[in-house]
Amino acid sequence: MKKTIIIGANHAGIAAANALLENYPEQEVTMIDKNSNLSYLGCGTALWVGRKIESYEQLFYTNKEEFEAKGANVYLETAVDQIDFYDKKVFCKASDGSHFCKNYDTLILATGSIPITPQIPGNTLENIHFLKKFQDGQIVDQLVGMASIRKVAVIGAGYIGVEIAEAIKRRGKDVLLFDGAPRSLSSYYDPDFTAEMDLNLSENGIELHFDEIANAYKGSEKVEAIVTNKGEYAVDLVINAIGFLPNNDLGKNHLELFGNGAYLVDEYQQTSDPSVYAVGDCATLYSNALGKTTYIALATNAVRSGIVAGHNVGGASLASIGVQGSNGISIFGLNMVSTGLSLEAAKKYQIEVLYTDYTDLQKPAFMNDNDSVSIRIVYEKGSRRIIGAQMSSRTDISMAIHLFSLAIQKSMTIDELKLLDLFFLPHFNQPYNYITMAALNAK
Repeated sequence: MKKTIIIGANHAGIAAANALLENYPEQEVTMIDKNSNLSYLGCGTALWVGRKIESYEQLFYTNKEEFEAKGANVYLETAVDQIDFYDKKVFCKASDGSHFCKNYDTLILATGSIPITPQIPGNTLENIHFLKKFQDGQIVDQLVGMASIRKVAVIGAGYIGVEIAEAIKRRGKDVLLFDGAPRSLSSYYDPDFTAEMDLNLSENGIELHFDEIANAYKGSEKVEAIVTNKGEYAVDLVINAIGFLPNNDLGKNHLELFGNGAYLVDEYQQTSDPSVYAVGDCATLYSNALGKTTYIALATNAVRSGIVAGHNVGGASLASIGVQGSNGISIFGLNMVSTGLSLEAAKKYQIEVLYTDYTDLQKPAFMNDNDSVSIRIVYEKGSRRIIGAQMSSRTDISMAIHLFSLAIQKSMTIDELKLLDLFFLPHFNQPYNYITMAALNAK
């Protein structure tokens, strides 16, 4: 039997374990995680806190017992203290304080990411929290339910920050949303799109504080105020959603790292140590839009990387096909999706691009159930290959972004898109729909 140890049992680790257990019977799989649960869908925390779903139970899609039934050795509430990469040993500490050691032939690091913690005065006060694990969601949910919590500051207007701001507002609290950027969702969308989201947030009662950076928290035992570069605001609860960094503690002194500290991996998820693979938020990936290695922390990317690593560890040769970073959000009825690079991102990477915009009704005007759709397609000036797309609407247009994800992966040009075979039926779209028209209007 070949011994494979997987450290980290959430999305990436689970995908790797399933690939091994379901396809390679000669593998002895050991899963180790310091949490008391596995498979929690953190993207559902805001749905639960905002009472858009009845309970959190279905946010767990598997459990320890299912993996044990498949033949895995599963150690939860177990911390890995150290790894001896030369003798291939993992040293562990169980929740009861006992220590033990496990040997491996192959190691898969699926240690995920850790929240960025602002190192500012007052950051140890009570009622300052993050949203990462299930337990974090439990604490925030309980606090939001307390009558004494009236004003909540959310620090960070990325996806998690905007989603939890909506959720807490739905619970009847006053919400102040802060970000150092001049707008929300700036990592995913250009200003023309985020302006619509910012108006949506404001019209639904979220107090926006952009271009503001938190300098300190004030309070005796619990947080009572947040101080920024523009003012001081009384608050009863702070949710930090600034972002995440790869959790590289176990291997940073042994493995080659990317610029942000993520484990640098090849297309097979193999690190600089041939016996060690890295998957999920602790590892790099290849961006087809950029045409090079980068870092994009998304659950979907984590699952794909876990599948790739699992099969390669099992003995197959399976290369990653790269990613586009496809994503989406739905806030107070406004749906936005994107993939690849925005104009701002292309400028950051010094890629010369053009773009085409189009806004129209989703369906013919005679259809009663109808909404406006806005689309932007970003393409390289020289090659004219599509490298990004953004869409927004009050209707669900989310599936269309998958077309653009595939277009980027296949290096499709904006000119090829002009004559793409797209069906028409009034129930769904227009004969000259927004995708065709955006492409036809490209320079």
